[in-house]
Amino acid sequence: MNVKLINKSNGVLVGTISQEDFQFLVDNLEEESSSDVDYFIDSKTIDFLADQGGSVPLLLLLRTAVGDTEGIDIGWQEG
Repeated sequence: MNVKLINKSNGVLVGTISQEDFQFLVDNLEEESSSDVDYFIDSKTIDFLADQGGSVPLLLLLRTAVGDTEGIDIGWQEG
């Protein structure tokens, strides 16, 4: 099953990633609490994910979503 990534500030769909890529995000990014349902993604985070072996499609999707902003909060939805 795929996972939809959503820009939390405007509700826009960032893109759809595989369950494996989503698990990679969960394994490599820190949740601030047990009820945390989003991640802040910026260029440094993407560089870190690249260093950890993130897939090319995932990294491209995140780089496109962040663009030239200082970063975005992304949420997710399965299905």
